[in-house]
Amino acid sequence: MPIRRLPDNPDLEHLRNQAKTLQRQVRAGDQRAVDLVRELHPRPPQALRRADALLVVARSYGFASWPALRATLDVIDRYTRSPHRQAATGGTDEFLLLACLTYSHDDPGRWARARRMLTEHPELAGHSIHTAAAVGDVAAARRMLDGDPGLANRQGGPHRWEPLLYLAYSRIDSTVPGHSTLEVARLLLERGADPAAGFLWDGLRSPFTALTGAFGGGEGAPPPHQFRLELAELLLDAGADANDSQALYNCGLQPEDDAHLRLLLRHGLGRGDGGVWHRRLGHTHPTPAELLQDELIKAARQDRTDRYRLLLDHGADPHGVGTGHPVHEGRTAHEWATLFGHGDDPDPVLRFLGACLRADEKTARELRSDAAVAYRPQHLVTAAEQGRTAAVRLMAGLGFDVRGMALHQAAFHGHLDTVRALVELGADPDRTDPRFQATPRGWAEHNHQWAVARYLATVERSRPR
Repeated sequence: MPIRRLPDNPDLEHLRNQAKTLQRQVRAGDQRAVDLVRELHPRPPQALRRADALLVVARSYGFASWPALRATLDVIDRYTRSPHRQAATGGTDEFLLLACLTYSHDDPGRWARARRMLTEHPELAGHSIHTAAAVGDVAAARRMLDGDPGLANRQGGPHRWEPLLYLAYSRIDSTVPGHSTLEVARLLLERGADPAAGFLWDGLRSPFTALTGAFGGGEGAPPPHQFRLELAELLLDAGADANDSQALYNCGLQPEDDAHLRLLLRHGLGRGDGGVWHRRLGHTHPTPAELLQDELIKAARQDRTDRYRLLLDHGADPHGVGTGHPVHEGRTAHEWATLFGHGDDPDPVLRFLGACLRADEKTARELRSDAAVAYRPQHLVTAAEQGRTAAVRLMAGLGFDVRGMALHQAAFHGHLDTVRALVELGADPDRTDPRFQATPRGWAEHNHQWAVARYLATVERSRPR
């Protein structure tokens, strides 16, 4: 059987219950359970004891033993933080909560409130090494570190973070003389701060490191650190690993800028052993080669030809499947490139789909078949997501259904012309998605695409009830 993916924020009791269920199924003669034991147990026993069942469960998730699985759960528990769940209680904790990204309800108003608190109570900056780091108070940080060098890695504050994390995720952006988060970062690193400092956001096995915080981005498009590239390079020079899965994900949601990728490639993205976080999390964390392949696949899916060539030049394998994320549909970068009309795959179905996205009507009509349309019905959603209005119109005329998630994706990404075309072609602005039960307007509002949201609001009001 394929190796199962360990759930995010895994629960030990749930895994133990899986072993109990397996025991019951084997005793009842369930053939699938019996076959699973035969496949995964090195010496299938006549009677499945609890230890045997635990071993099979562990191996089903790719671990050599139950203790190995337990060790990974211990690592996850040790590094899990939930900054989005912390409640403001006043004082310095409230200040740090408002000052830093939490990846939930982040907005400029929170950071403005933190700045007002600092203006009204400037002594906040010197209250602790964590507030000094968030503000960038160089003198206060130096004074405290001179008194206690161990503060460089001391966890504290509302999130139980190291100072470097409060610094990297802070969005106070103070320009007051004597304030510089970049200089405080340099000071912390000189005094022994761990450049790989990070945490697992609510148990997700993609570490949110100081490097992740420097780049910003991600869900809701929070801004980068005020010294984005300078801080990132400082961390990388100090030993942070360039194979940062969360930084790559966050930056990939705002794909227009390659600066982060060029910096990470210079510092070893796609090479090495993956660093301390990969060693901690083992096979549940992607390898450097998988991360690089994922970036190539994303570049192909986003039709970013310059980025695609950049990654190929740095050794990315166009025939690899990367981490196998479901959104990649099991396809290689080479296959995705063909779907966008840039590859040389001889498959006429792939070439048809590539012609559709290029809005090459002549080629698309020559290659069209019902099987080709049915092969990837969500291809119109891809066109809408990328704002390819001409392709959307062509594909609607070739038999692709506009009633799926195309309008949601076009709205989320702010493609107003594509949204208008989809509504004209019959897409339903009142349709809700299956996961969040939200309309296309809701998706637009979630991603701050206000022009699209206003247009869809007028469409909703004009529709007969």
